[in-house]
Amino acid sequence: MIEISPLRPDDRARWEVLARGYKAFYETELADAEYERTWQRLLQAEDVFGSAARLDGQVVGIAHYLFHANPWTAGSCYLQDLFVDEAARGQGAARALIEHVAQVARERGVERLYWHTKQDNARARILYDKVASFRGFISYVRPLT
Repeated sequence: MIEISPLRPDDRARWEVLARGYKAFYETELADAEYERTWQRLLQAEDVFGSAARLDGQVVGIAHYLFHANPWTAGSCYLQDLFVDEAARGQGAARALIEHVAQVARERGVERLYWHTKQDNARARILYDKVASFRGFISYVRPLT
C-alpha cells in the first residue's frame, strides 16, 4: 500500500536520489548546492511544497508543487515535479501523489491543478490521460539569467 505524506527531514538522502533521477530524465544539470537549496525550501513549505510516496516505508516517489494566483479563478496549483523510482513504477505511487496534491489544492480552495511533461513521455502520459485532460497546449520557456 502506498502512503503519502509531506517530505520529512529524514527523507533527505532518498529525496536527492529521486530528484537527481527526475533532473536526469529532463536532461537538466544542477550543482549540489541547488539540491540543498531546494531541499531547504521544501522543508520550510512556505512557497514550494514536497510530498513523498512510501512503499513499505521506503520513499519511492516525490512530488513538488506550488500555488499561484490566477486572474480567472480562485488560484491554481502547479505540480512542478513528479518522479517515481523505476523499480516502483506501476504500483500506484504516481497516481497517489497526483491525488494527494489535488486534495491539498482543493483544501486551499484553488480551482485548477496542472502540470507539464515531455510530449514523448509516453509511459507517464498513459496515467496522465486517465487523471486529467490534455488540452493541446505547447509550453515555451525563456531563461532570464
